[in-house]
Amino acid sequence: MAEEHRCQTPEGHRLCANNCGFLGSSATMNLCSNCYGDLCLKQQQASMKSTVESSLSAVSPPSSEIGSMQSTVESSLSDVSPPSSETISISSPMIQPLVRNPSAELEVTAKNVPKTVTPPPEQQQKRPNRCTTCRKRVGLTGFKCRCGTTFCGAHRYPEVHGCTFDFKSAGREEIAKANPLVKAAKLQKI
Repeated sequence: MAEEHRCQTPEGHRLCANNCGFLGSSATMNLCSNCYGDLCLKQQQASMKSTVESSLSAVSPPSSEIGSMQSTVESSLSDVSPPSSETISISSPMIQPLVRNPSAELEVTAKNVPKTVTPPPEQQQKRPNRCTTCRKRVGLTGFKCRCGTTFCGAHRYPEVHGCTFDFKSAGREEIAKANPLVKAAKLQKI
């Protein structure tokens, strides 16, 4: 096509060696930036893989040593005897009931803990995606009112949807919290 239009690429520019259609440069081995990045990434992964394999082969003992270790461990375990029940004596009468019923303490603590039911996280994060007044889908552009419901752009104003939230008392409480009444102590006359 370049020959048809009598256009030629400048002398310094060459097509990518991978024939991807982009121009390559001699600094990147006649590859475009994308192909050169892929080549560098593959080389790094290959070098990382070879270093990991060499470190694993240096760390792992030969299989003959593993077999001798297993036989040594098995023989030492067979020499050990379990403790006899006759040597253990419980002299305190306070400890004996606890030993007989070890789950008694667990039962008491389980009764004192109040059971709270929490809905799954999916239900907590799910917002209603429809306007409460006209049932129009609002998606991400929905407006959540202070009364707790979601509305579209037309019904978002409290006057339009008949909001039950008392904005005056909420404003008064907010101002009272932000500006506490400061009253100085009464001065005594001399």
